[in-house]
Amino acid sequence: MNQTIPSHRFYPYLTWQDIDTMADKEQVVIIQPVGAIEQHGPHLPIAVDTALGLAIIGRALEQLEPSIPAYCLPPLCYGKSNEHWGFPGTITLSASTLMAVLTDVAESVYRAGFRKLVFLNSHGGQPQVLDIVARDIHQRQPDFWVFPHFVWQVPHQVGQLLNPQERQEGIHAGDAETSLMLAILPDQVHMDRAVKEYPPKPDHETLLSLEGALPFSWTTRDISKSGVVGDATVATAEKGEQILADVATGWVTVLEEIYRFEPPQRWRE
Repeated sequence: MNQTIPSHRFYPYLTWQDIDTMADKEQVVIIQPVGAIEQHGPHLPIAVDTALGLAIIGRALEQLEPSIPAYCLPPLCYGKSNEHWGFPGTITLSASTLMAVLTDVAESVYRAGFRKLVFLNSHGGQPQVLDIVARDIHQRQPDFWVFPHFVWQVPHQVGQLLNPQERQEGIHAGDAETSLMLAILPDQVHMDRAVKEYPPKPDHETLLSLEGALPFSWTTRDISKSGVVGDATVATAEKGEQILADVATGWVTVLEEIYRFEPPQRWRE
């Protein structure tokens, strides 16, 4: 049931008495992985985002100093993935449903006495939703600190393994995600079907972009025939293992920071 999560770090394996008597619960770090079930091109399974998030946080928790109390909840496999509706297999929650589920989970964590909750998001289509939920939860419970973090935003050097175009334009099912899947679930990767496809470019200079400071609304069908936005053909398992190790190390650092985190009110003391 715990899959890649170390059993001693897996929240559901605790008893209610373990939780009731846990020391310094306000400092314990609780992690809620939030993934997606959505198309990832013709070569990758629809479980990519969920699988990668679990692999990365599992590796990080293996390396985390044993004295730091941190526990991982079961993954929320479904996310807001309606940008991929144009491809069969995608299962999506609405933004309001995802917000309601995360809010209910957070309230349960708070009632148990914990005061630090990480939303570990591994799907690029929902960071804004998690940001809103985190802010609203803290507004209602001022002593509850929620950290809405995207799995790729921790310190890492993954960009050095990718070519310049992939670093800039490879946002879905390309080199990095395919390499990671080759490292963690190689039997579920069909490299004979891997493709290279980047979004079309406008015929004039523009400040607008798919992502970044001045984005516009789009769905995957608008920018890709295959469902891939990147180059999956150059992926390797060796590269994937490097990416996994690098990003997991970044997560170790971030979990240490969250454990040591003090509320801003104390910064003024």
